[in-house]
Amino acid sequence: MKKIKVKSSAKINLALDVTGRRADGYHEIESVFQTVGIYDEITVELTEKGIELICESASDDIPCDEKNIAYKTARKFLDENKIETGCKIHIKKGIPSQAGMGGGSSDSAAVLFCLEKLTGKTFSSPEKIGADVPFFLCGGTAYVTGIGEKITRIADYSGKILVIAKGKEGVSTAEAYKAIDNLENYSPLDIKNLIQAIEKKEDISRYTENIFEKAVQLPEVADIKRIMLANGAESACMTGSGSAVFGIFSNPESAQKCNEILSRDFVFSCICETVPESFIILE
Repeated sequence: MKKIKVKSSAKINLALDVTGRRADGYHEIESVFQTVGIYDEITVELTEKGIELICESASDDIPCDEKNIAYKTARKFLDENKIETGCKIHIKKGIPSQAGMGGGSSDSAAVLFCLEKLTGKTFSSPEKIGADVPFFLCGGTAYVTGIGEKITRIADYSGKILVIAKGKEGVSTAEAYKAIDNLENYSPLDIKNLIQAIEKKEDISRYTENIFEKAVQLPEVADIKRIMLANGAESACMTGSGSAVFGIFSNPESAQKCNEILSRDFVFSCICETVPESFIILE
């Protein structure tokens, strides 16, 4: 086998809290991560030498060179395993950028997944490439702590109907964490009860919270949430450091109506489901 093509999922944070800042500057989090059915398509092909990256994207802010996390991942994998051949990476973006949905980390994990399949080798420290990369190698529903590298699988939350929407405003991770550092007088989120509700298959709407919403306070996020809740969403919450918002629906017709409304006014909106895995092998 010299080539493999996969679909690589996005993620949402069903809840997300920041619990502290380490001496090295990294922030500790407590969160429940969930893979969702919005995908990038990644093809990785072994070549004689060098790394070539092609990226199809509607966004102009995604680099298609050595600055791209997928390129860096391939370089680190080949170097660590002392592989002298190269690879060609083709990425077709479907996950919106600056959305808090882990698009770059998903691509990185997909490159690792593909290279491991193609070479039979492994990579020792995916968390050193990106904090969310270890989760995407796991996928599904997980309780995540540390800087994102401590992952515990919890009860499956797949098959839930979502509407996910994003406005023009984007949030860089650095800006978002700076806003967190300046946030005062907030209480820890109730993530343990969220996990229990998932395990008991109970309504989780009261537990879907994100501390970044309070820190960043984007008007478009508030508008999207208002529209979702007015059109049948059981809960609505920003994901990651922003700026996408997910709404959980039990009624497909309500989800369809809400998506139609959001699609008229915002740059991205789609219906999808929570999914149990990160990767789908296409060829």
